[in-house]
Amino acid sequence: MNYYAGVDLGGTNTKIGILNREGDILKSRIIKTLSAEGVDNTLERIWKTIQELAQELDINIKNIKGIGLGIPGPVLEQSIVAFFANFPWERNINIKEKLEKLTGIETKLDNDANIIALGEAKYGAAKGSKSSVTVALGTGIGGGIYIDGKLVSGAKGAGGEVGHMKIVKDGKLCGCGQRGCFEAYVSATGLIREAVSRLTVNKQNLLYKMIDGDLMKLEAKDIFDAAREGDAFSLDLVDYEAEYLALGIANILNIINPEVVVLGGGVALAGDILLNPMREKMVKYALPVTLEELKIVQGVLGNEAGIKGAVGLFN
Repeated sequence: MNYYAGVDLGGTNTKIGILNREGDILKSRIIKTLSAEGVDNTLERIWKTIQELAQELDINIKNIKGIGLGIPGPVLEQSIVAFFANFPWERNINIKEKLEKLTGIETKLDNDANIIALGEAKYGAAKGSKSSVTVALGTGIGGGIYIDGKLVSGAKGAGGEVGHMKIVKDGKLCGCGQRGCFEAYVSATGLIREAVSRLTVNKQNLLYKMIDGDLMKLEAKDIFDAAREGDAFSLDLVDYEAEYLALGIANILNIINPEVVVLGGGVALAGDILLNPMREKMVKYALPVTLEELKIVQGVLGNEAGIKGAVGLFN
């Protein structure tokens, strides 16, 4: 029987798993990435962990037919990482070559957001569809596009960066350094920034009471919780979020026209209080044909999306 290793390389922690061809995780482990110790050190510890997991499962290492990695950065030809986000590593490192030399096992890699999208497309919320776009609404916004069995990575590995499409001309400053990005409005960071701005001048609301007046404590979840309690101030913030989310998703629909949109990340966990008004507002921005039979669903793989998607590179 053939097996695969999936690796989700993170800034602090790296998740590693052994999976079967169907994408079932047989055993997994989390190790510290320790990127400051260098790329070779990290890859050697990843390989050591893969060997240990295989031994614990009583799997001959020769039966591991592929190693897939999700990488925080743009990836060229499933091989070369143009640069690593928040890693002190060199640019244009051929990770495929390094790991294959170390392990003797075929290796493929892609951007971590693309890998999550691939996981949801092949094993998760969009399984069975020919086209899907996954949008991860967290501290920032990650995205991945899956069309006819393949990820759309682009010429320089930046395909699927939906968080940085512009939805407001010369709008709010984004963490990428540009202005008006989808991420600057719809991410948890963007929503909190808008909420803090409003709370500075309006303290007569449930949300302000919930955080005891400490704006540094505010989280996106607090806004949705207060909105569920009927707080008009927080409901206005949810409406703000739904409006920009509808605009961004509609732009994606007009360009890609996918069968399924998968929403993941902490903001998507708000559920119907956000997603229902978003759906209502999308009719203003999306071409009607793109909404026909469209499914908008929440991601189901959670923390397993990275290692499952990495193995999806082989299947």
